[in-house]
Amino acid sequence: MINFALIGICIVAGMLFRQSKTLPVDAHKGINAWIIYIALPALSLKYLPHIQWSMHLLLAALAPLIVWLGGWLYCSIYISRSVIDKSTQGAMKITSGLSNTGFIGFPLVMAYFGEQHLGIAVICDQMSFTLLSTAGVIVAINSSKKQVLSASVVLKKLFRFPPFLGCLAGLILPHFISLSPAEPLFDKLAATVGPLALFSMGLQLKFSGWQKNIKNISVVLVYKLLISPLLVLFVTLLLHLKGTVAQTSIFEAAMPTVLTAGVIADEYHLNPELSNQIIGIGIIISFASTFLWYEIIQWLV
Repeated sequence: MINFALIGICIVAGMLFRQSKTLPVDAHKGINAWIIYIALPALSLKYLPHIQWSMHLLLAALAPLIVWLGGWLYCSIYISRSVIDKSTQGAMKITSGLSNTGFIGFPLVMAYFGEQHLGIAVICDQMSFTLLSTAGVIVAINSSKKQVLSASVVLKKLFRFPPFLGCLAGLILPHFISLSPAEPLFDKLAATVGPLALFSMGLQLKFSGWQKNIKNISVVLVYKLLISPLLVLFVTLLLHLKGTVAQTSIFEAAMPTVLTAGVIADEYHLNPELSNQIIGIGIIISFASTFLWYEIIQWLV
């Protein structure tokens, strides 16, 4: 119950600060910098060294890939039957296929499943980011005239992102040195992810002008909040997988669109207005839809 109260308080606080103009318009950028450069790498260093790796954990890594491929196919079919400009096509593909497995996913996983399952959520989040940095960037570049697509551009995006480097460190360093003396520090830094991420989202949520984009918004959100977790659920039932890994993987697939998709849409001029509306409205709806998915997961998996 405390985690749900934390989610509500942090998001509402961010929205109130934005409306009152108490903070600068771009205040969220400083908060996001702390999360990306400090808190998320600390989260990886806290949890990844203690994960007991098994074949079951492959589902946590594969779930974001299932969501991405399903979203790409879903939007491609919709686009083929509609008259949509190229920038909007790119925005829809990016926002449908990338889940907010971190900023929203981590607090909700803690709220529903407990903090002990965050290690599984970290795996989902790292795979989601890898897809964002590779397939997402490729789609963005192909949908924009701003930058020429090349392998070097994609690799630079990937290896300059601190959470990815933190993930590599969390997987490699424990084989050579003990991170135990630094664990209390990682605990304190990682604890800032949830409150600050939610507060940052509250600062950025915008809903104005959504009526003119309602069709495209609805198409993306039906996939993102309903069909994508259904795909992962289908795979788990097909493979007869049970337990917390399967439950957490499905639950993470039910998250709304990752905020960074809006950043990429803005950077490559992929209809940023539509992208931000999908993200904002999706976050609000997801608090109800994830509750329903939790109940479904408990019943079936």
